[in-house]
Amino acid sequence: MYFPTSAVRQLSSVPPLPLPSELVLSIVPSPRKTIFAAVTKSGLSLWRVRPSAVLAHLSRTPTSVQEHGENLHLHWSPDGQRIVIQTTESFLVLVTLEYNADEIPFQSPPLAPNAARHFLPGAGEALPFQSFSLRLEGVIRIEGALLSVSPRKDSIVFSTRNPPSIQRVPWPDVNGEGGNARGVYDTLVISDEEFPWLVDADVTICEISYHRQTGFETWITSDGRAYLVQLFEDEEINPSASEASLEVEQRSQMEHLSHSRQSSDGLDSVRTSQWHGTCIHHVDPPRWVQKRKQVDPGDVVGYAYNEPRRAMAIAPNPKFSMLAIGTYNGTVEFTSFPSLDGVVPTPQVLQIPNMYAREGTGSVCTMEWSSDGYVLAVGWERGWAIWSVGGRCLAWAFGVEYEVDKERFQDAFMYGARSLFWAPGNFELVMLAQSSPNKPDGQMFVLPVAKSATTGQQSPDNTQYAFLQMDDRVLVYRGADQPDMSVINPEADVWQHIRVPQDYMSANWPIRYSSLSSDGRLIAIAGRRGLVHYSSTSGRWKMFADERQEQAFTVKGGLLWFHHVLIAAVEVAGAFQVRLYSRDLELSNQNVLHREIIPSPVVILSLVDNSLLVYTAENTLYHYLIVPTPESIKLHLCGSITFDGVIAVPSAVRALSWMIPAAQKQLGDPAEDLAVATVLMIVGGKLVLLRPRKSEEGEVRYDMQILADRIEFCWIHLRGIGTLENSLWGYDGQGIRVWLNALAIESVPPPTEDGSVILDHVKESVNIPLDFYPLSVLMDKGIIIGVEVEAATRTSLSFAMFRHVTSSHLFLHHILLTHLTNSQSKDAVAFASHYQHLVYFAHALEILLHDVVEEDVQTAEDRQSSDSTKTGLLPSTVEFLDHFDDALDVVVGCARKIEMTRWPRLFDIVGNPKILFESCLGSGRLKTAGSYLLVLHGLDQLDGMNGDAIRLLRSAIAAQDWQLCREILRFLHSIDDTGAALQSALLETQIVLPGDLQIGQGNGVAH
Repeated sequence: MYFPTSAVRQLSSVPPLPLPSELVLSIVPSPRKTIFAAVTKSGLSLWRVRPSAVLAHLSRTPTSVQEHGENLHLHWSPDGQRIVIQTTESFLVLVTLEYNADEIPFQSPPLAPNAARHFLPGAGEALPFQSFSLRLEGVIRIEGALLSVSPRKDSIVFSTRNPPSIQRVPWPDVNGEGGNARGVYDTLVISDEEFPWLVDADVTICEISYHRQTGFETWITSDGRAYLVQLFEDEEINPSASEASLEVEQRSQMEHLSHSRQSSDGLDSVRTSQWHGTCIHHVDPPRWVQKRKQVDPGDVVGYAYNEPRRAMAIAPNPKFSMLAIGTYNGTVEFTSFPSLDGVVPTPQVLQIPNMYAREGTGSVCTMEWSSDGYVLAVGWERGWAIWSVGGRCLAWAFGVEYEVDKERFQDAFMYGARSLFWAPGNFELVMLAQSSPNKPDGQMFVLPVAKSATTGQQSPDNTQYAFLQMDDRVLVYRGADQPDMSVINPEADVWQHIRVPQDYMSANWPIRYSSLSSDGRLIAIAGRRGLVHYSSTSGRWKMFADERQEQAFTVKGGLLWFHHVLIAAVEVAGAFQVRLYSRDLELSNQNVLHREIIPSPVVILSLVDNSLLVYTAENTLYHYLIVPTPESIKLHLCGSITFDGVIAVPSAVRALSWMIPAAQKQLGDPAEDLAVATVLMIVGGKLVLLRPRKSEEGEVRYDMQILADRIEFCWIHLRGIGTLENSLWGYDGQGIRVWLNALAIESVPPPTEDGSVILDHVKESVNIPLDFYPLSVLMDKGIIIGVEVEAATRTSLSFAMFRHVTSSHLFLHHILLTHLTNSQSKDAVAFASHYQHLVYFAHALEILLHDVVEEDVQTAEDRQSSDSTKTGLLPSTVEFLDHFDDALDVVVGCARKIEMTRWPRLFDIVGNPKILFESCLGSGRLKTAGSYLLVLHGLDQLDGMNGDAIRLLRSAIAAQDWQLCREILRFLHSIDDTGAALQSALLETQIVLPGDLQIGQGNGVAH
């Protein structure tokens, strides 16, 4: 999903000013993440993210540092116009950003025309620099030991230690406009009366984090617990439309929790504002701490202790309705948002694979989710890692695995990250190292990543081609077009790198949508504005000739290819359209094949055969038929249906497709598909099926069936290859879960009183565990393709190199094992027959037999009578293998890979190995017969004169298979140390004449 690539860029953390170099304490991005601030003990630098450059610097005077304390933390106001600096002496230093439109902070030197082409702007570097100045607005003194600060729109919220309290103060009125109308002064002492929902009120609030998109905030208290909190006021501030549509479900969920807790406590609100919350991370303190608190309840600091599970950082992920909590001992826990009844789900503790750091991870210092919610970046005291939302560790580093030159090695972030954040588009991870041992300005790094195109737009029906996006290019997996052996060869170069035109990316970075046609030949890219497309046949990109037309619209909702026609959901001048462009025509407004006006923003597009599905923010699904005409192509609206009451948050829908019953496909009118289709969606992290049901009035209603939670992406195979038709594949971070024939999943229970039906978590048919991250499924080759990240270091290099390595996994034996377990031998044979032409088909059957033999050994204790030895999975598997010519090779290949103690049970079912040997010898399978010699020897079934080996040797000589002859002679020598068996075989096959053998023995030569 997200894979670090190449090498990091290092940013100079020391401004080019005559100032002493200082350690950077933290880096914090602005709300829009176009700029970020880096704070030191006495200075503040303002950086632009792309291109990376310092825009302004503010240095505090020694007098200010001495009177107000050194800088400690930095916080942005929600509008990005102010910065609040928290100092060590409990002061708040307020800094204002002023935009200077008339100034140009950086200007390129004049270049000759022939030299200018060598200095073209990179991705996102064509936009002009903005000039900012940092102005000190004032200083606020906080009484009572300041702990945490959280700026809001109209006020500054902060917590103190003595007394333990949370307070609000309005922003100062620096313009003399009479103050802010909504600014209030508010002080609440932490107690059971003011905060009855706290598990333990004898605490201080160590960390307050406000999350603007959701309206929630998270608190970390001194006892190590974490809380999800929301502030309720008499006059609620109406959120923007984007914020309201984004998190309606989570807001209503939080309000229900808060009001239900308030009513249960029997308290009436008498204040203009109150905080309500629920505990999301519970920690049980030791008994000695509890006893000390009983003796001296007011001594909050006296019984402080380092609880291993105490929360250190919290990162909410509202797109998947979950939270990540980092702890003092370095563990990271995933937990869902609390349910409506206030129950906190059991957390998922993440495991770091192949942990080679001897000193451990240290405590969690920082965490942040990507803007799409798919990955979490974590920084520890001694390392960093990137996790997928399902719990798969995609990349990590805790030092370096191999030796490096420590005096030259500059990638200090490999040893720990103090702060980090995702740059716009999530193509870069900006990290601040804990320290810089080798040079004063080596703390800030930018790590480039390649991410799967499914993070921007999922295409469930396009399973064949893995598709990665980078900052200025795309990577297409071409193994599907290669021979079978190239697919399973990890060293094969099967990735095509296609660079996006520099003219487009320099002004429209980052990439927001990318689409690949079903045959992998056509690619479409949409950035900040406009779009471009590419053909691998011609190797040419097509762009808008008129830049004004390109900048007039934005792609919102997705891109799809229908043969050579590009379908794009766009927003232009506040209106929403679905446009059709032809690859054969130049990009321009005059060449648009069709425009379809959509009444609301498009959330997602999906294409199934010639049916276009358009799901909008109004919670409505539109069904269009793509109708070719003699002159052009157009969309024909067949119908629409609303999902009100079924889908709570339309913007949470991440994937869309549908499945049509076979009868409707063959005999029905395509315009009626909407009434009978089973709709597939990923809503947040839930994989759901919406089944149609007609009411007595003839209206179509949908019943929701939840298949699984925490699903990152899914594929659907609508046609072909037997059992896999209409199969549904979902990846949950640990493995692929397959529902065979999703249309035949168990029927939905009858509806409830309100007419809705929900069936929770339907168990999958097949579960395929994987050691890598999957990107595509080659259905016709029986292989899952994915990648892993490797970090390479050398003693001769001063930096680390990241690369992704292609991995593959056969899925045939998993499907076959499911059929055999369910006593579906005919289905297994029919399914396997589609793949028997593959060169590795025998290997897949061998894996199947090996798994069955190992499982049979584990269940052997349950078989007590002799009659039961002929029943079970192993006999049916052997019977299944007999349908294929490779059965003899599969059996002996499996036998050589299992322990010899398994052989009696295996050949008791398969048959006498002597008979199998004779069968191989009679059919000319000499190499297979040679393998059976080892089995016969292991089971003491070889005759005393080695007649079987000699007969096989004669056949090998006749076939002139000299390699096999050598192996047989080596086998005879190994079973008889005296050499008599070898001599006898040499004489009987006349390889060596008797006289030559005696001469050889006399000279001490071994033949």
